[in-house]
Amino acid sequence: MSASYLMPTYARQPISFTRGAGSWLYTEDDTPYLDALTGIAVCGLGHCHPTITQAIQEQAATLIHTSNLFGVDWQERAGEALCQAAGMDSVFFANSGAEANEAALKMARLYANNKGFARPKVIVMENSFHGRTLLSVSATANPKAREGFFTLDDDFIRVPFGDVDAVKQAAEQHQDICAILVEPIQGEGGLNTPKNGFTYLEELEAVCDANDWLFMLDEVQTGNGRTGKYFAYQHSNARPDVLTTAKGLGNGFPVGACMVRGRANGLFSAGSHGSTYGGTPLASRVVYSVYQELSNTDVMSNAVTEGDFIRSQVTDALKDYGVSSRGAGMMIGIVLPEHIDCSQLVNRARDEQKLIINVTGGHVIRLLPPLNMTRDESTQVVERLVALLKPTLAQ
Repeated sequence: MSASYLMPTYARQPISFTRGAGSWLYTEDDTPYLDALTGIAVCGLGHCHPTITQAIQEQAATLIHTSNLFGVDWQERAGEALCQAAGMDSVFFANSGAEANEAALKMARLYANNKGFARPKVIVMENSFHGRTLLSVSATANPKAREGFFTLDDDFIRVPFGDVDAVKQAAEQHQDICAILVEPIQGEGGLNTPKNGFTYLEELEAVCDANDWLFMLDEVQTGNGRTGKYFAYQHSNARPDVLTTAKGLGNGFPVGACMVRGRANGLFSAGSHGSTYGGTPLASRVVYSVYQELSNTDVMSNAVTEGDFIRSQVTDALKDYGVSSRGAGMMIGIVLPEHIDCSQLVNRARDEQKLIINVTGGHVIRLLPPLNMTRDESTQVVERLVALLKPTLAQ
């Protein structure tokens, strides 16, 4: 297959898949690969989940798009379900996580404008990743994503992830801060988890309350059951003003969402923001179907059980080599010693073990398996990963 007509924006692996089923991907010759990445946390219910497939087929044969000039019944139903799951009041549907975060950042600017700030700032974290639109990539820390784009760095203050004292210091030094934007767990940054767990979010919320800032959570990757709760912040007593999500929201169908409550309620009005494709009947029905599956099955508890199993089994097998783990639920980081060369691990896992993985943060193997992965499949992930890593770690 020639890729000569595609812009070279991805360093693509030398493989393509023709079908998927559950935790498995298949090449044209029907070779099975165990997928522990699920399209980067997107297919949380596995590939071609029958309920989601049926919803797509039925809606595609009924009505795909009308635009937001009209009422969209499935959008109303999806919005109500998602806000109830999230504990939020209202939602704007977009097409991706970057768009959802762009909406959140625009909202922060509008909030600051209403307070009379001429050039407000948002606090973001080191090693963060919030998207690739110009404003969201400015909030992102990844140098490769930012290079050459004249990012809007004057609009952001960057502090260490997990360091509430640094946030308080920023509050003392700057009078024009209007919001905090943070991931509960940093996926792209290396599965970084705060040392005090999700209590970190409660402490950040308290700082926002004390300073009348918006408390904004990026749950593009951590949401939709990935950590064992519908949203990761629900492991704590924190309550965001703005909550963004995407990835697992559509189980492979492109859709994002930006939800609000509290200080952010009512900021957007007619004309404040928009999207031609946001919340189409087809996208909204998929969101509702994913919600039904997450809410009415034990898939989220299974994510906790199997995620803990994978973490414990891998670290127990490799503890003599200085391997540790982090994350929550089916958001799994296997932390290797920093001197290990991880550059070929993704290719070797694919070619030698028929296992799809990712490496992030330099030396962290990122696993994002389906939330409904079976124990047999979890065991295979462990066995294949250990077989891959032991020879490398023993060198």
